[in-house]
Amino acid sequence: MKIISWNVNGIRASEKKGFLNWLKKESPDILCVQETKCAPEQLNENLLNPLGYQSFWSASTIRKGYSGVAVYAKKSPKSITDKLEKKEFDCEGRQLICDFGKFVLCNVYFPNGGQGNKRVPYKMRFYEKFLNTIESYVEKGKNVIVTGDVNTAHTEIDLARPKGNEENTGFLPKERAWISKLIKKGYVDTFRYFHPDEPHHYTYWDYKTGARARNVGWRLDYFFVNKKFLPRVKKSYILKDVLGSDHCPIGLEIK
Repeated sequence: MKIISWNVNGIRASEKKGFLNWLKKESPDILCVQETKCAPEQLNENLLNPLGYQSFWSASTIRKGYSGVAVYAKKSPKSITDKLEKKEFDCEGRQLICDFGKFVLCNVYFPNGGQGNKRVPYKMRFYEKFLNTIESYVEKGKNVIVTGDVNTAHTEIDLARPKGNEENTGFLPKERAWISKLIKKGYVDTFRYFHPDEPHHYTYWDYKTGARARNVGWRLDYFFVNKKFLPRVKKSYILKDVLGSDHCPIGLEIK
């Protein structure tokens, strides 16, 4: 089974850049997208129901053209929710949690800390609430896959210019410490499991500075799994050559 995750930075814009042709060619069993920037009623039938897929959406209810996530799946999940059961987190369209039976897949667009780090407190509250949520699934005996744009680079190897970003959101000590906490709780960063010491692997590059051409990037997008599920993971990778967003897709193959 192949699962792909991609922050598309606006799915309608992405469609104009060949998103549907890419989806047909790549043909993942499940595709998780973040930052859709729309509500489903704003979309055409091709985006809502591409051949062979069902789609599920969560959109911001407080601001149009903001945030939003979606899941495209060849087979329906047994259940799906877009709630963390807390109002401040359930109005921005940031998560879809899908129970596929053999695993619970969490597609999440984690908050950005904002210019001047003004949203960092909100981001940290979201992180903690989300961790409590997935822990509740694991405690019930479920296997969990977490994917999406985490909006934090974990260690210095995960961004091109760590020293220059130590005081910026996305690389603050408290943000990085949360990923360390997630790992300590028993969740595995699958890309680093297969590529432990390899530098220069990024998933986001700033548009304004032309950073992609120089590979001055950040690894902000992840697949985490609980340790019990790890033996089923065959491969975790970055599709760095796929264009159409300021992020590139990432992939996970499981047995």
